[in-house]
Amino acid sequence: MAEIKDPENTIIMTLKDGEVVIELLPDVAPKHSERMKALARAKAYDNVVFHRVIEGFMAQTGDVANGNTENNFSIRRAGTGGSDMPDLPAEFSKLPHARGTLGAARSQNPNSANSQFFINFRDNDFLNGQYTVYGRVISGMEHVDKIVRGEPPANPDKMLTVRVAADVV
Repeated sequence: MAEIKDPENTIIMTLKDGEVVIELLPDVAPKHSERMKALARAKAYDNVVFHRVIEGFMAQTGDVANGNTENNFSIRRAGTGGSDMPDLPAEFSKLPHARGTLGAARSQNPNSANSQFFINFRDNDFLNGQYTVYGRVISGMEHVDKIVRGEPPANPDKMLTVRVAADVV
């Protein structure tokens, strides 16, 4: 596992193949970083599927309303919901959508991000300046690469647990 420099701003996501360590970027996107920590601390991301996984592009997850396999799960509705918290304003930056970065998923409205996010499988520069980047995978990207593909996948992979490192170290 990667060296964790700031446990309060590090997420540990457990997938079927192992742990993914994500460094949040509160200096770049403070509201998005805080939201991910709040949802992780509430265990809202536990058992939430990757509902949209496109080869050579990204893996999207985080629909805490419809994507939880243990609570009102609907693969047809996964990707259409969020949390019960208000949507977030865009926090665009000059950071590129590089391989392993987290981007805030949203509707056409730039200020509609809520709980959903995606992890880039490769550099996706065409997204730069259009979606908030608020984290990066620092360890475990090989596990992200193994997530089952599909829109939606027939048997989707899920985040088993998502925790703030400060709460588990």
